[in-house]
Order: sequence, then structure tokens, then C-alpha cells
Amino acid sequence: MSDKITSLTIPPDGYTDWLLELRERIHAAQQRASLAVNQELVLLYWQIGQDILARQTNEGWGTKVIDRLAHDLRNDFPDMKGFSPRNLKYMRAFAEAWPDSEFVQQAVAQLPWGHNLVLLEKLPGPETRRWYAAKAIENSWSRNVLVMQIESRLLERSGKAETNFTTQLPKAQSDLARESLKDPYRFDFLGLTDDAQERDIENALVQHVTEFLLELGAGFAFVGRQVLLNVGGDEFFIDLLFYHLKLRCYVVIELKAGKFKPEHLGQLSFYMTAVDRQVKSEHDNQTIGLLLCKSKNKIVAEYSLGDKSQPMGIAEYQLLESLPVELQTSLPSIEQIERELAASDGFTENKP
Repeated sequence: MSDKITSLTIPPDGYTDWLLELRERIHAAQQRASLAVNQELVLLYWQIGQDILARQTNEGWGTKVIDRLAHDLRNDFPDMKGFSPRNLKYMRAFAEAWPDSEFVQQAVAQLPWGHNLVLLEKLPGPETRRWYAAKAIENSWSRNVLVMQIESRLLERSGKAETNFTTQLPKAQSDLARESLKDPYRFDFLGLTDDAQERDIENALVQHVTEFLLELGAGFAFVGRQVLLNVGGDEFFIDLLFYHLKLRCYVVIELKAGKFKPEHLGQLSFYMTAVDRQVKSEHDNQTIGLLLCKSKNKIVAEYSLGDKSQPMGIAEYQLLESLPVELQTSLPSIEQIERELAASDGFTENKP
């Protein structure tokens, strides 16, 4: 039977919508199948690791048994990768790091094996690993993005901006809004020096909007830069305007190339009021403001926010890599991690 369409040149009514629906269903089924395969593989690796731990503990078997096991498994399953001595040792370390089978099934088994190796190699303890594992699942991070977020100390920066959210927002929204901001923001991907001016930073952020959105975090959608507001016949321009999909509100971002001053919040407040009255719809929540500055006095920032009735945050930005030299040389690069993981000869990667 020929696949050529000779007579049906114009699809019937409703065909296009039906085709789109079928495509979505097929893609969803493919994704579920891929996730199921990955979950089974990670659970298998955990179980093998548990067995190795138990045998070595209870039977007194030494490390040589791993080499023998690798040889026998590769002979029995020549078409299946992942049974190298190195990867079997990773399985043992994986099982030792996550003794709770229920947590493995519900959480880390949702991550590809390569992600789990990154968590093992680059993070020191279970609580930190749990946090990054949850974020990787929530935001569908690729392995490289996970490495970048760990190296940029995302956990230490999250929720650290000075804000008045607890007093100006409902509790549920306040917690999410506070976790959505960080301090400091790292803009080292812009390639600018410390003396860059506000407009230079703004232009570079828009040119690198993908990296900027990644640094801002999940939920932020870019609306525009130098957004025009007409108030009483006078024109004003917002540096950067975003919409937060989870908070259901606009986020006004103002850049200041110098040290924070209390009067900066007056300008930010004015822009937020204008957005609330001219841009926000009845279905949107109250606009949030974020002032990004080169530096700030924490106490001055806290005092400045004390009497503000609008939800605002103040955070610093960094244009240059701030890791100490000795730490920079001790941390492996992404390329080194790639080589290290590839040497394990045994994981599949599901990138979003």
C-alpha cells in the first residue's frame, strides 16, 4: 500500500487539531517509556550496589570480587553496558549513600545515572544531595546544568536576598517568592569587568537571555527591556520586566552599578505601581520588585525595606568569578566530569 497522498490535498476540518493531539500523546508516551527504562536501570544499579555491600560486610569479601563480578557479568550480558569494575564501584557507593530504598524509588531513580554520579562525586552529604536532586527533578536539569548549579553554590545563594515578603505577601506566596530570589546573582557568563555600567550589563543580559533565565531560576519568563510606561504624559522605562509563572505576577528588575542606596527603592516602587495599574490584569497577583546592585550594606537594606508596603527584594550581582584561586584549581571542570563519567562505561543520559 502506497504512503503517498494523491487525492487528499486539503485536510478535513478538525484534522490539524487532531494531529497535534496525537503528536503530544506520542511524545508523552515516549517520555514515559524513557523514564521507566531509566528508573528500572537506576534501581537495578542500586540493588547490585546493596548486594555488593552486604556480601563484603557479611561474607568478608574483598574488593577483588568486584573485578571478578565485572568480568562474569560482561560475559553473560555482552550487549549491556554498565558492568565495568569502575561502574560497579559507583553502584556500591550509590547504595551506601542512599540506604533508604523508598527514597531511591521515589526520588533519585527519576534522575539518569549520570546525574546520580554527579551528586555522589561533587556533594559531601545526604541533605545537600537531596536538595540538588529535588531541584534537578523539578527543573529537568541536564547533567551539565546540574554541575553548573552545584559549582555556583546555588543552595547557599537561594532565598538569601533581603526582602519584606513575609510582611507584604500571603504566607504561601511569601515562601515561594523568597525561594525564587537569591543573593548574589552570578553574571560571570556576560564576560564583563567590574567597572561595567548599568546599560552595558542590561544589554549583555538581554543578549545572553538564556543564561540569564537559568540564573534567575525556574518560573521566570522574559517580557522585555526598557519597557515604556506612560504616566501622566511623561515617559519612563523599566530596565527589565519579567513574569513569574508560578507566582502569577510581574517582576520588575532594576539594575544599579554601584552600592545600594535607600532612594533606589523609591524608583523601583514607582515602576511597580505603574505595572500594577497599567499592565497587571485582574488575574495576576501583586507585582514584585527586585533591585540588583553591585554591593549593599545588609543593615541599610533591611532598614530600607522596613516601611515599604510593596513586596521588594534587594540582592547583589557578581560579574566576575568569585571562587578563591585554590578552590578554582581543586574543582574539576565540566570537561573533566564528562571524562570521569564517560569512563564509567555504564549510564544512559536523558537530557531535557
